[in-house]
Amino acid sequence: MCCECGVPISPNPANICVACLRSKVDISQGIPKQVSVSFCKQCQRYFQPPGTWIQCALESRELLALCLKKIKTPLSKVRLVDASFVWTEPHSKRLKVKLTIQKEVMNGAILQQVFVVDYVVQPQMCGDCHRVEAKDFWKAVVQDNVVCLSPKLAQSLGNMNQICVCIRVTSAIHLIDPNTLQVADIDGSTFWSHPFNSLCHPKQLEEFIVMECSIVQDLKRSAGAGMISKKHNLGEVWVQKTSEMNTDKQYFCRTHLGHLLNPGDLVLGFDLANCNLNDEYVNKMNSDRVPDVVLVKKSYDRTKRQRRRNWKLKELEREKENMNEDDERQYQDFLEDLEEDETIRKNVNIYRDSTIPVESDTDDEGTPRISLAEMLEDLHISQDATGEEGASMMT
Repeated sequence: MCCECGVPISPNPANICVACLRSKVDISQGIPKQVSVSFCKQCQRYFQPPGTWIQCALESRELLALCLKKIKTPLSKVRLVDASFVWTEPHSKRLKVKLTIQKEVMNGAILQQVFVVDYVVQPQMCGDCHRVEAKDFWKAVVQDNVVCLSPKLAQSLGNMNQICVCIRVTSAIHLIDPNTLQVADIDGSTFWSHPFNSLCHPKQLEEFIVMECSIVQDLKRSAGAGMISKKHNLGEVWVQKTSEMNTDKQYFCRTHLGHLLNPGDLVLGFDLANCNLNDEYVNKMNSDRVPDVVLVKKSYDRTKRQRRRNWKLKELEREKENMNEDDERQYQDFLEDLEEDETIRKNVNIYRDSTIPVESDTDDEGTPRISLAEMLEDLHISQDATGEEGASMMT
């Protein structure tokens, strides 16, 4: 019989019934019943101390592990038997986790208890999203560069090759496979679910000269392949570094620039064969799947290109004396991107620069140009834009 209430019970070390034991001992004491978790609604990620943001689906194992880590210290004093989510309305900003714990209490008796911990989801913008919203200067994870996708992501995009070229970054990351011309767009949620990094820094771009170039006519596509770019031609090229012209070393690769390249042209690319690639996905790839060279863009004479540029942008006053070479290089890269890609410049106001004489839209070298039809006249409020009669109205 229970020594407290006299109810008949089976013999136990404490000689007390479960109800009386629970009234005297609370083994969940010290474990918080309400905890807060931070959530960035822009990128749909949860904060995991000390400084990591991770993406977790509702009621997933990853989210459950994150919740348990929030109460890791007090849980270490008891034995965790089971943990599971209790369903809540997705928009309630609440997560409920039911815990089953055990602990040895009076005279060696083991007491088991079930209770619920309430997690309050508090909005907090992560550092990456904060820089975007504040329109602060930030470097994208990928900027028109070479990337290596995870095997799972590459397969989901139509069995693309893992190593791709980033041709444009807007609200999505636009990739092209230089071996097949297959293209794919990676939105924000997909990127954060399967993140990847640039393999090389833009400063590692090297200049190559095209020795041979041939267009691949009949391309065999694998089952389930995705969309193919209609703006590019697949080419097989032999190239040589301009810094190694005194040697006979050449590199073979496929490229999406087949429609632009001819023998003797200069092209910029990354030498993957002779650089130290510290990337988790590349390190797991078979060496025969990693190309020696990945070509990124055709190279033109930048000095001549700047001299012939007969357009300009409206911009705030810049302190040129405080600009370093890297800032100026990035600005010139942006102007060249506008000339080379209609999609990038379609929402940009481009003004005619009257100080530069009008030339044909293309030159002998095939340098990309912006046509006069795409330019706006550069008018100022102080100018007479209404004729002689309107001139008196301006004074």
